[in-house]
Amino acid sequence: MTLPVSASRPSRRLVLQGIGASLALLSTTALTGPGFAQSEASESFAFSFDDLSARMRDTAAGPYEHATFKMPELFAGLDYDAYRKIQYRPGRGKWADLNAGFQVQAFHLGWLFPEPIKLYELADGKATPFSFASADFEYHDTALGAEAAKVDFPGVAGFRLNYPLNTPDKVDELVSFLGASYFRALGRDNLYGQSARGLLLNSWLEGPEEFPRFSEFYLERPTAGAPLVLYAALDSQSVTGAYRFEITPANDGEQATIMDVTARLFFRNDVEQLGVAPLTSMFLYAETNRNNFDDYRPQVHDTNGLSITRETGETMWRALDNVAARGDSYFWENNPRAFGLDQRGRDFETYQDAGAHYELRPSARVEPVGDWGQGNIRLIEVPSTLEVDDNIVAFWVPADPVKAGQEREYRYKLLWGNLVPDGKALAYVVETRAGAGGVSGVTNAHNLRKFVVDFKGGELESWNPETPPDVLANVSSGTIKTSTVSKIAANGVWRLVIDVEASGEPAHMELKAYLVGGGKQLTETWLYQWRAEV
Repeated sequence: MTLPVSASRPSRRLVLQGIGASLALLSTTALTGPGFAQSEASESFAFSFDDLSARMRDTAAGPYEHATFKMPELFAGLDYDAYRKIQYRPGRGKWADLNAGFQVQAFHLGWLFPEPIKLYELADGKATPFSFASADFEYHDTALGAEAAKVDFPGVAGFRLNYPLNTPDKVDELVSFLGASYFRALGRDNLYGQSARGLLLNSWLEGPEEFPRFSEFYLERPTAGAPLVLYAALDSQSVTGAYRFEITPANDGEQATIMDVTARLFFRNDVEQLGVAPLTSMFLYAETNRNNFDDYRPQVHDTNGLSITRETGETMWRALDNVAARGDSYFWENNPRAFGLDQRGRDFETYQDAGAHYELRPSARVEPVGDWGQGNIRLIEVPSTLEVDDNIVAFWVPADPVKAGQEREYRYKLLWGNLVPDGKALAYVVETRAGAGGVSGVTNAHNLRKFVVDFKGGELESWNPETPPDVLANVSSGTIKTSTVSKIAANGVWRLVIDVEASGEPAHMELKAYLVGGGKQLTETWLYQWRAEV
């Protein structure tokens, strides 16, 4: 959704970014449309991923027909507070009797979620609709619950998968799909933070953004100890899609929950910019911009950097920022090994928030499978003054333009969890700081800016502090006036300090730096985009 900076942006308190796009599609007509061709069938029917793919290919060959739905008046006027009082009853989870770990619970219709999805169980090659009723939900507004029991149940807006993620005797929420093509997941000992999307079209370009929607889901009946496999149908004005997700929960030997994703896409129209494997997060402030926020907490963010592993194996860390000028960065790559939005601060002391616990928010990493060719990893940083805004987006933009009638398939792994680098091969960036440049205690030039980068791990752990590594650094505009490297005895990190003199009044400045020694690179590559306040 392309909005001016001052306009209302999607809100995390409203559960997921971009859900407002669904509101624009709300109609008062009956349920119709190709996405619901089998939606009212109560009997089982044959299903396979290839069959779903063929159906979505055929759907893309015709004009877009959005399925419309008449919301019962009882639920049409629910606000946020009223909606959150409707909760799925834990004891009514589907598959609870299978003792396979996974359970299915649903999200009620209403508020920002006016359109039902269709949800099927797969067993022995057959798809059978899951059945839900008002009795599956706890209406904490007793009057609403009494009225809900009198009307035909309108369907569900989304679903979540629960699983004993952290301890064998307690079922936790693992994955949820709710709104447009948004979904999110947890690793061990995580709380929900950033989200992913099935697809992104034309985000923050001149025209409006298009929000494809998952309208149908097919969940394979689970077996104990095996991954959960589900399929989804996606549709929008310009594209249809058939998706396969294989979900392996984190376990004692692996902190991350892993999704193996296959996306088969069929295009009705040309697409100005395709966004593959998009991630959406929140960054309010950290050590680079906290002076803009009057808040007792040192940092507030779900993630604080974009990580990229290049085809060559080089790893890069782009620290996030949030200032009045919107950031828009493109990182050219050929067959990247990985990219993701990471939360590297894993100590409570970093945030001091006993309610939100940002130290427990999961990182998410995309690992392409197969040949993705040339393209760009695009990072969008939207100005925000509230932590309820998801203002960070990262995704892959293939170099080849998308034309009507084309088909494409993308496969990738999507990892969720505490993905802080192990620091064995290379030292990694622990923190990025920024402030006025020059020497403390004297008046310095207003166009001098200081950047401080802390590295930890790799060969730096045993490096002699008396002979510091060398610095390789450059800036896109301006001049590097000084750069120093030293080991901080108090915490053991190696600190790089760079003073940059800006030339004129640049709108932004791209910085790049890393440490070298012994004829090789010792740290990951640090990247930063400094945008002057406007």
